Amino acid sequence: MSDPTRPRQPRIIAIANQKGGVGKTTTAINLAAGLAELGARILLVDLDPQGNASTGLGIEAENRKLTTYDLLIDDAALSDVIQETDVPGLLICPANADLSSADMELFSNEKRSFLLHDALRQPAMDAFALDFILIDCPPSLSLLTVNAMVACHSVLVPLQSEFFALEGLSQLMLTVREVRQTANPSLRIEGVVLTMYDGRNRLSQQVETDARQNLGDLVFQTIIPRNVRVSEAPSFSLPVLSYDSASKGSEAYRALAAELLARHPIAHTETV
Repeated sequence: MSDPTRPRQPRIIAIANQKGGVGKTTTAINLAAGLAELGARILLVDLDPQGNASTGLGIEAENRKLTTYDLLIDDAALSDVIQETDVPGLLICPANADLSSADMELFSNEKRSFLLHDALRQPAMDAFALDFILIDCPPSLSLLTVNAMVACHSVLVPLQSEFFALEGLSQLMLTVREVRQTANPSLRIEGVVLTMYDGRNRLSQQVETDARQNLGDLVFQTIIPRNVRVSEAPSFSLPVLSYDSASKGSEAYRALAAELLARHPIAHTETV
C-alpha cells in the first residue's frame, strides 16, 4: 500500500526487447537525455551486464565502484550506487560484468523477483526527487529482466524496422502477461517505438504499416530514424542530443520524450 505522506513517486519504465541490436540501450540513453532536457529528473538503471548505458553516459569502468549488482545482491545503499552524469538532471545506477552472474546468485533468494522493486521504492529514493526511472534491460528474458518488469509500471519496447520484427515480440508479450498474472498486476505495455527506420526502404515502411495495423495506439507516433550521428555518439560517451543536438536522431528522441511526457505530465514540466 502506498504511503500518503511520501512525495509523488517516479514513473518507472523498463526498456526491453529480448532481441539484441534493436536500439534498446540507445533508446534508454537518449530518451533519458531528452526527458532531462525537458526539465524532468531521471534515473537510468543499467541492468545490462554489458554496461553499455553506463559507458554511453561517460561512466568509466574504473569509476563503477558500486553497481546495480551491489544494489540487488549486496543490498548496497542507493546513495552509494547512484552517480551523476554530465547531463543535468540525469542520474545513473551503473552496471558492469558482475551482473552476468546475478541470475545464478538470485535464484536461491526467495524474493529474487522483487529485489529491484524494493530497492527502487525505499524511502531513500525520495531525496533524489525523481520524475522517471528508466531501466535498460539485458537482451534476454532473464531473471534480471523479470526483476525490471516486477519493478516497473510499464514496458517500452524498441522495435527494429526489419523482417520478422513483430514475430520477436510474441515471447516478450507472453513474459509481460506472466509477470502481470503472478507478480505485478498493474504492469502494462507503455508502447512500441520503431527504431533504425529508413524511410527510403520499402521494408521499413512495411514494418511500420504492419506494426500500426496489429498494435494500433501502442505504437508511438515518433519514429527513430537510422542516423549516423546516433551511431557515433556512444563512442564519445555522449547521448546524441549532446553529441549533435541538431541531428535528425536528436530531433527524433526529443519528440519521443515529448510524446512520453504528454502521457505522464510532471508538475514542473507541464508548461515546457
